[in-house]
Amino acid sequence: MEAFLKNGSQLYAFVYFGGIIVVALLEAVMPRRAAGELLGVRWFGNFSLTIIGAVLVRALFPVVGVGWAVFCAERRLGLLNQVSWPGWVELGLTLVVIDFVYYIQHYLLHRIPVLWRLHRTHHSDLEYDFTTGVRFHPFESVYSTAALMGAILALGAPPVAVLASQLLAVAVALVEHANVRIPFSLDRALRVFVVTPDMHRIHHSQDVREGESNFSNTFSWWDRLFGTYVDQPAAGHDGIVFGVAELSDRKHVTLPWMLVQPFLSAERRQIAPPDAVVSVAHHGPRDLNVAAQSSTVPRSPRP
Repeated sequence: MEAFLKNGSQLYAFVYFGGIIVVALLEAVMPRRAAGELLGVRWFGNFSLTIIGAVLVRALFPVVGVGWAVFCAERRLGLLNQVSWPGWVELGLTLVVIDFVYYIQHYLLHRIPVLWRLHRTHHSDLEYDFTTGVRFHPFESVYSTAALMGAILALGAPPVAVLASQLLAVAVALVEHANVRIPFSLDRALRVFVVTPDMHRIHHSQDVREGESNFSNTFSWWDRLFGTYVDQPAAGHDGIVFGVAELSDRKHVTLPWMLVQPFLSAERRQIAPPDAVVSVAHHGPRDLNVAAQSSTVPRSPRP
């Protein structure tokens, strides 16, 4: 375990950059949809955004992640630092609890207006590929880091378990946003336990019912448990309109506009198809009030 922690930085870099290479190759070989003409601009903006976010987080928090877990362990802070449970129990509990925290914070990002202003930068991508998984406004990165640190503190998560959780999270973020076509039978089998690209792709739809669903990060059961699961998009995966209606101009894939998005108009417009309520009843439990109260915006081609 000490060797695992000692090589944590190298492992993280291997998973992050290795994951990018593998997923990018898969997208080239077996894409779900053809790459758009804005690919180069999007990739530059998305990766630039995550670099800025990483710099801001490091500037604001002296220690994060594993370093924060070590700090808490040395001072015996948190639940697991007060008990003597087997390592495998602490590992499993940490993975599940942190993933549940991801679900809650993601749900809140969609439900609290000021947080949605931060999170919509992630959703304003006009296409969907693995780089969407690193497209987060720097202010959202601060919010997510603070929430994760709170969870680690309260749980007293062991440093080894936190490292394992971080490695899993970065791999999942790349895979679940992948523009990859997966056989239907394989997708059905995998999404019983984990989030698949087809499951999470629905979450990036402008359709009210679909965009407010499938909040899970790694383990897919949270959406089923809390009634936020949607099985398939109404228009099919090839018909999903990605992005945020009020930020659908091409300029919003460029870095300067992504950085100012939290300060733009908060008016939220989403696609709400006439059969939204019928689709809700057919595909699974949803918040009917959201569909009923949202304005209807005509479905139009992406710019």
